Amino acid sequence: MPVLKKSESVPEKVSPVLERRLVHLDNLMVVVCDFSNGPWAQPDKPHNHTHEQITYVEKGELYFFIGEEKHQLVEGDLVSIPSGIFHTIQTISKNVRLIDTFTPVRSDFIKKG
Repeated sequence: MPVLKKSESVPEKVSPVLERRLVHLDNLMVVVCDFSNGPWAQPDKPHNHTHEQITYVEKGELYFFIGEEKHQLVEGDLVSIPSGIFHTIQTISKNVRLIDTFTPVRSDFIKKG
């Protein structure tokens, strides 16, 4: 699908507080993540993956943890996460929208069937 129009798509409900939309090519994926339950008292559980990731903060404010580093990010900020590095977030504002870019594609995000 070369074009994903917000007005013509239904976001995937990953959890009661996270919705996402995504589009991808063979080796590149962009994911729009909307969180609606901030602020969080604690960070989410850290995770890592083989994918390289760049995240753009489109809306809201959050802490982004990369390894042992903690960064406070606001709208317009960007962060890069190398492959294999543990990372997580903690929302500060009620609503947060992140635009994640992954390479290679996160096949675990693609619905089967």
